[in-house]
Amino acid sequence: MTYRPPVAEQKFVLEHVVRLGEIAGEGGTFAEATDELAGAIVDGVGAFAAGEFAPLNRVGDETGAKWSPEGVTMPAGFREAYQAYVAAGWGALAGPPEQGGQGLPLTLATVVLEDLGSANMAFSLVAMLSAGAVEALVHHGSDELKALYLPKLVSGEWTGTMNLTEPQAGSDVGALKTKAEPVGDGSWLLSGQKIFITYGEHDLADNIVHLVLARTPGAPAGTKGISLFLVPKILPDGTRNDVRCVSIEHKLGIHASPTCVMSYGDDGRCLGRLIGEETAGMRAMFTMMNNARLNVGLQGVSIAERSTQAAVAYALARVQGSREGRPAAIVEHPDVRRMLLRMKALTQAARALAYYSAGQTDRSRADRGAKARADLLTPLVKAYGTDVGVEVASLGVQVHGGMGYVEETGAAQHLRDSRIAPIYEGTNGIQAADLVMRKIGLEGGEVLRRLIAEIRSEVAGEAHLIRLVDSVETLRESLLASSPDDRLAASYPFLTMLSVAVAGWLMARQASALAGFDGDAAFRSMKFAASRFYLDQVLPEALGLAASASAPADILYSLDSEAFAAL
Repeated sequence: MTYRPPVAEQKFVLEHVVRLGEIAGEGGTFAEATDELAGAIVDGVGAFAAGEFAPLNRVGDETGAKWSPEGVTMPAGFREAYQAYVAAGWGALAGPPEQGGQGLPLTLATVVLEDLGSANMAFSLVAMLSAGAVEALVHHGSDELKALYLPKLVSGEWTGTMNLTEPQAGSDVGALKTKAEPVGDGSWLLSGQKIFITYGEHDLADNIVHLVLARTPGAPAGTKGISLFLVPKILPDGTRNDVRCVSIEHKLGIHASPTCVMSYGDDGRCLGRLIGEETAGMRAMFTMMNNARLNVGLQGVSIAERSTQAAVAYALARVQGSREGRPAAIVEHPDVRRMLLRMKALTQAARALAYYSAGQTDRSRADRGAKARADLLTPLVKAYGTDVGVEVASLGVQVHGGMGYVEETGAAQHLRDSRIAPIYEGTNGIQAADLVMRKIGLEGGEVLRRLIAEIRSEVAGEAHLIRLVDSVETLRESLLASSPDDRLAASYPFLTMLSVAVAGWLMARQASALAGFDGDAAFRSMKFAASRFYLDQVLPEALGLAASASAPADILYSLDSEAFAAL
């Protein structure tokens, strides 16, 4: 099934949810982001993704990245498509102008990554990780490092990676053992092994810039003793650094994305440079991780969009049974329509949440309150967006029936690809913990209170949404007074409730905007139906989570750990 970029939907969300015109006018920061330019970008990247990345999705899944002692080879066509991406400048859209970027809003770069992810999720990861590396260097790198590495990272000529995980240090990053020893000339010698490194090795670009967490001599234990280092595959003098990929993982999905085991300093000569201050590595890495978490949430939107398009195409073409005495395509049957409309509504709601959060990041240049709101929304975007991606991809298989379980339709690939997103860049459980342990208490709870007040001010006529907001507000006060175990036990249902409340608000905003919409009639009818379905059927489901979100942790600890193995 051919991928078609959802340009009308994206433009509608930019106008009515993000309100990009307001951002362009705030203090002149993004004055060049006119409606005309934004429209051209949405159209252009959609055409690029459909023409260059999408045709490689199947071959990437079937062939996958291949490892050898000499390195990792990408499937046929990937290098050429990546070079076309670099030449078109899509990766430089939101990059700093002083380093060759275009300085445009993050929201427009979000459209780029959504389309690339829908066209080819595994391939799009190389661009996603590079964007995070750019963010980390912009905010924490020295002027020398910025001058050496940012121009080619921004352009995409070089790619970036994030190296946190080790065999014994997954979510517990503070347990890492990779070491960095000072050389004496400002450089450091690194030694250790990292796992699960996305695009740690490939043949798409001439250099790969690794951002590596390591421990320096005498550093404190735990996360307080971690520093961040820039370790290039190719050193500034053109010689190969002592870093290599020793294997790649064999995975359920995203086969074209090489997930690497990286070894640093096997020969004792792996050179790196410190980013930021010594032992301040987690602060610098979180800049990259927060960027990646937003973009992983966006991957949920991407795979949901692709799954929905495939399901709709199949439902329109597959004739089974009858309706009103005539043979009918399955799209005519009520349960299939229920699934398709749910897929549409969930995808649009997750997109609205992701785009709105990106817009808050753009607004934060002129509004400190917007930055705090973006921080609050980050775990929602990551967790809810990826949960939506998995649910919609699963529904896509169901709409296809038996053919969805057969690889040739592509529906199974979407489900396989989607399943990683709730896991990497901090599991969704970690996002929920972040929300209840940190984010709901930002500024003494005022950040969430302001968001709830704004939602209330716009949705007076939406009874289900008002009830959900009331429940969220009550639960927030209860959680703030609860023990850590009780907070964490309630964290996931609470995150879902808050995510649905915010997404419901943004869907209501879109439904209201349709009153003055004079565009395509089919788009209008679908947008209205999807908005109402979300508000009237999806949103009330979240109200049912209040019991879980208010239950203490007692039942979870009412049995010994060994009892879980009882048969």
